[in-house]
Amino acid sequence: MRFFLLPISTKRTLLYCQKLQVLPTSRQTIVDKATVRAAKLWAGWEKKDSGWQKKVVVYGNNLLKRIPYEEWGLKSVPPLSTRRREEEILGKDKNHLIYPESLIPTTKAVNVLRTLGTEREALHRSRLIWCFIGMPISAPVALVPLIPNLPFFYLVYRAWSHWRALAGGKHLQFLCDRNLLSLSPSPVLNSIYSPLLDDSPASKLSTADTEDARPPITKGSNPTEEETMVLSQENGRQLVKALEIPELEVELERAIWQVETGIRKRKEKKAKPPDAEKTK
Repeated sequence: MRFFLLPISTKRTLLYCQKLQVLPTSRQTIVDKATVRAAKLWAGWEKKDSGWQKKVVVYGNNLLKRIPYEEWGLKSVPPLSTRRREEEILGKDKNHLIYPESLIPTTKAVNVLRTLGTEREALHRSRLIWCFIGMPISAPVALVPLIPNLPFFYLVYRAWSHWRALAGGKHLQFLCDRNLLSLSPSPVLNSIYSPLLDDSPASKLSTADTEDARPPITKGSNPTEEETMVLSQENGRQLVKALEIPELEVELERAIWQVETGIRKRKEKKAKPPDAEKTK
């Protein structure tokens, strides 16, 4: 597998796991098979011109777009099965950590990955519990004829999503703790990120040594400085093309959109007069 660390802004980094080998059907778990079947069903609904399935897909895709990109990144990491654990310990399954050394120094790369694998663990665990609580509450909707129980299925999906994120995070912790990662600074990523840096003295990404899980990239900056974008949608597409990983495009597009939206909202809130709410 190949793990990519892709800085999105001066304080945010996208994790993406590329699985180089597709498991044969005989080695897939029930969860894997169910995931593939659900993906095919969703793709079939997307092709419909109209009807309730098409409406579900449109609203569903809008909801999926708002799921944090950090969660999608953790979900890209496969759960640590007994077979995979043994293969990784024996060195049969090689794992490469790929990153732009111009932004993330080799001495910090593993810490960045470890932070991304652990910083949202408590959140996913609590959300998973709330999904389980909500499932029996929404289940009676199925008794209404001709109406699909969308709230129940959404909670099922979110529960699965949080579980996968937790499992992906535990897999990352295992790899970091056992020192099973081959560090591979990427000249391709450096060639893309280096022109995006400011003319000021460039810095390396200081990470996870501090309480801030998303530390600054630029040298001399500190966690209190204003966050700025590193990637745009345009150079994100250039990055995907350079890496030759088409499936990464949707992940980068989602992450860039979410981070840009978050920065814009914080700026708007900061620019609003303090007594604006009182005058309403």
